[in-house]
Amino acid sequence: MHARSLMPILWLLPFAALLSGCSVGGGGGVFGAHSPGSGGGYTLQDKIVSSGGGRYTQRIDSKPVNPPDVSRVPDAVPIPEPKSRGGNAPIYVVFGQTYRVMESSRGFTQTGIASWYGSKFHGHQTSNGEIYDMYAMTAAHTRLPLPTYVRVTNLDNNRQVIVRVNDRGPFVGNRVIDLSYAAAHRLDMLKTGTARVRIEAIDPVQWQAQNKRRSNPSPVMASTRQADNVFLQVAALGNAQAAQRLQQRVQDLTQAPVRVLQDSGSSSLYRVQVGPLQGASVQTAIQQLEATDLGRPILVRQ
Repeated sequence: MHARSLMPILWLLPFAALLSGCSVGGGGGVFGAHSPGSGGGYTLQDKIVSSGGGRYTQRIDSKPVNPPDVSRVPDAVPIPEPKSRGGNAPIYVVFGQTYRVMESSRGFTQTGIASWYGSKFHGHQTSNGEIYDMYAMTAAHTRLPLPTYVRVTNLDNNRQVIVRVNDRGPFVGNRVIDLSYAAAHRLDMLKTGTARVRIEAIDPVQWQAQNKRRSNPSPVMASTRQADNVFLQVAALGNAQAAQRLQQRVQDLTQAPVRVLQDSGSSSLYRVQVGPLQGASVQTAIQQLEATDLGRPILVRQ
C-alpha cells in the first residue's frame, strides 16, 4: 500500500481512497494482500478505492501488459537534493497507525520484506508530488525523508539495485519497502512478489566522491563515449498527443532540447525527457522544473 500526497493530519476512513493499494506477484494478482475472512479476496483498501470516485482506473494492482525490457534500466544516480516540499510531514497517520518521518537518512539500514507496485499506480502522483513511473528505479518507504537514495540487496540471491525513494508505503503487514516494477525485475522478485532484503541509505556526496573517477572520465575518454549524456525524464505518458503537448511546454520552460521516446510494445509509453544536458545545465533544468507543478524529474544517463 502506498500513500499519495500525505498531509500532516489524521486520515479519516472516507479519505482512504487517497492511499494506494497492494503489491503484485506471479500471475498478476494481488500478492500477500488477502486476509482470512476478507471475502472476495480484496483488502479493505481495495474496496474503498474501487467503491466509486476512486482516483485509480484499476481496482487492484497488476503487472504491466507487454512491458518493455527493463533488465538494463540503470540504477538511480545519487545526487544531493533538498527535501521534497511534499510528503515530509514529521508525523502522519494511516489506518490508525502513526508514522514518524526521520530527520535524516544518514547511517540508516534495515532488513525485512520488500514488495513491489505496478500498473495501477503508474502515471499517478507519488507522495512527494512526482509522477510514479514503474519503469524507473524508485521506491516507497514509510519513514525515510523524501527523497532518499538507498541500496537494496535481495538476500536470497545477492542482487543489488540503487533506487530513489520518492513515495510513502508500504502499509501492508511486515513490508519495509515497496519497489518499482523495474527495480523488482532487477532483483528477480517479480514471480514471488516479495523478497527478503537489506536496505542501506546512501549519502549522495560520499557516493559521488567515491565514484568521481568513473563519473568524470578524462577528456580523451569523455570524447569517445556517450555516458556523459544526461537526460531529465519529466513523465512517461500513454498518449502520444499528451506527450507532444508536454514536450512543447517543457521546452518553453527550460529553453533546452526536449525529446519524446516511444517504448516498444502494443501498450506504448511516451517518455518526455529534457536533454542531453551537461554540467551546470543539469541542475539549472532541475530547478526550473521543480518550480512548476511538474515536480522533480528523474535523472537518466545514457
